Amino acid sequence: MSYHQKRYESVLNSLAEKDVKNLEDYIDAPKIGIFKCRLVYNQYDISVSYHEYKKRDISSLKLIFNNEIDYSMKSTFREELDNLYSQRGECDDILIIKELLVTDTSIANIAFYNHGMWITPKNPLLKGTTRARLLDEGKLVEADIKVQELRSFSKVALLNAMTDFDVLDKCEFLI
Repeated sequence: MSYHQKRYESVLNSLAEKDVKNLEDYIDAPKIGIFKCRLVYNQYDISVSYHEYKKRDISSLKLIFNNEIDYSMKSTFREELDNLYSQRGECDDILIIKELLVTDTSIANIAFYNHGMWITPKNPLLKGTTRARLLDEGKLVEADIKVQELRSFSKVALLNAMTDFDVLDKCEFLI
């Protein structure tokens, strides 16, 4: 929760807003089942909704090249990401490549295993809360990951608040 609070405060700071609320005061999750908590906030208001969560199985990622996309602050405005996702063809999700460097999938940060360590892109589209925690814990290191290096990694993991650190059984990269 502390990482979500930090992101919230960072967004408000970028809006020059000083009235920071404690997000935990707004959370009252359902007691049974697995739910995604959606907090929508601006400098004036916080709304909370809960949605039943079903994990997507990912075994193929379509490489999508886009140098203009900016999703540095988590937002309800996902049209650009949705447009890229619609280009996935038969693949389960997309892997967004910006300036020939790996960034993120449409729903998660990503990490790759090589030489005894997990590496995550230094410049993801969104610096997610799970990614931040794993970096702080020393379980991930940041590096530029060039698109041509993708096949050199032995494992792939997706990371976000719902799946935590999900090592994929297999993952194909398609162009």
